[in-house]
Amino acid sequence: MVDGERIAVRVCRSARARSYRLTLDTKRGGLRLSMPARASVRKALGWAQGHEAWVRDQMARAPQAIALRSGATFQLEGRDTLIVWDAAAPRRVMRVGDSVIVGGPEDAVGPRVLRWLKAEAKRVLELETREIADRHGLAVASVGLGDPKSRWGSCASSGVIRYSWRLILCPPHVRRATVAHEVAHLLHMDHSPAFHAAHARLLGDDPRPARAWLKMHGGALHHVGL
Repeated sequence: MVDGERIAVRVCRSARARSYRLTLDTKRGGLRLSMPARASVRKALGWAQGHEAWVRDQMARAPQAIALRSGATFQLEGRDTLIVWDAAAPRRVMRVGDSVIVGGPEDAVGPRVLRWLKAEAKRVLELETREIADRHGLAVASVGLGDPKSRWGSCASSGVIRYSWRLILCPPHVRRATVAHEVAHLLHMDHSPAFHAAHARLLGDDPRPARAWLKMHGGALHHVGL
């Protein structure tokens, strides 16, 4: 309970845990309570309740949910972008400067903008993936999208590359660094020094600033939705 409100707690037992550990789960919502495998859940929850002030502070600091609807502002390619609903505008989403304009029924604005974001992500990510791969003589089998919670991209040994559609929300240099990361896995299916060297070579730049940006701001991207 935090200020009289019930907060869900996901209990995770671990044979390696030696004490309790409480974290705010910004991706799934609620709290995550790690505890030793044989510890008492009742005692662990009592310990967690004793950290109400800490939970309150963490919740205040957590990124706020952004619903895709008329009048909302969200990050698109790292820029504040306003959703403008205009009943007289075409139903298709149009990007004009730092706004996206959409017509049709107002209650359909969110789903329509979300579909447009995913289509735009697919177009841009496929284009950039194949540009980098072609430039270095690498073969990509296919490029797909998903909405994973714990990774921004993946590359299979078959050459199938998948990305989080939310990369379209990132600044372009962060997106391109992620693309180069996955394409580099076509050369090295690991994270060895050789892989990191290939990543930097394919990107043509130092990927560390992009990695730092995702570590700092990536969690907020998962709060954009309907």
